[in-house]
Amino acid sequence: MVKKDMLSLKNKVAVITGATSGIGLETALLLSTYGAKIAMLDINDTGKKEAQKIKEAGGIAEFYKCDVTQKNEVEKVVNEIKSDFGKIDILFNNAGVTVRKNIVELEEKEWDFVIDVGLKGTFLLSKFVIPIMIEAGGGSIINTGSGWGLKGGDQAAAYCAVKGGIVNLTRAMAIDFGPQNIRVNSVNPGDTDTAMLRDEGIQTGIVTDEKSQDEYLSECGTDRPLKRIGMPNDIANAVLYLACDLSSWVTGTALVVDGGGIA
Repeated sequence: MVKKDMLSLKNKVAVITGATSGIGLETALLLSTYGAKIAMLDINDTGKKEAQKIKEAGGIAEFYKCDVTQKNEVEKVVNEIKSDFGKIDILFNNAGVTVRKNIVELEEKEWDFVIDVGLKGTFLLSKFVIPIMIEAGGGSIINTGSGWGLKGGDQAAAYCAVKGGIVNLTRAMAIDFGPQNIRVNSVNPGDTDTAMLRDEGIQTGIVTDEKSQDEYLSECGTDRPLKRIGMPNDIANAVLYLACDLSSWVTGTALVVDGGGIA
């Protein structure tokens, strides 16, 4: 057998949404380390600074401010990326938000917000990126689901709906575009130390003046076989696998990365 660098992403162009913090940022850094050129999308302007850090480290990255819920913005940005980089090989649909309420407590605008960012955003980016991938001969799309998209969870009705939808949308996309050599998979994290999880502790009232964030995050990992909370790099490693040639015959799968939480 001839040894190949199956992890290499050299000359690949990766588009990442929700790229300025947490899992998105960690993934941008990791994919860049393995040679990918990174297009960082976010509604937060701090992405300019993060893209500059990648450049200073020797990588290639550009930031594009984009509201993933707006069709015109998404179409414009995707066209800009194609113009700037020439192609798109990898799409990581990672942008997402949550409101920790049950179905009765949720306001309609809160439901719409969570659904639009997570599910509509995945739809819109995929809609405009897939034709570019087809033109180039294929690609890899990774959608961020959740363990709660597979089994449900408490006080998170809209979030569970979005993530469940993303898991099955992933399967449908894999069926539709496999013949065009486009692989579509979802990565499904358990509790991961991100700003969103820290905010959830406040939303649910678990984190109070008497209970620190660190204590809350530590307890999030106690019910898992691996006995710790996830870190953004744990999820980024899974995205790297799904983006590179190591997973060349993997499509339509829901890869769970949660320390054994739903085992």
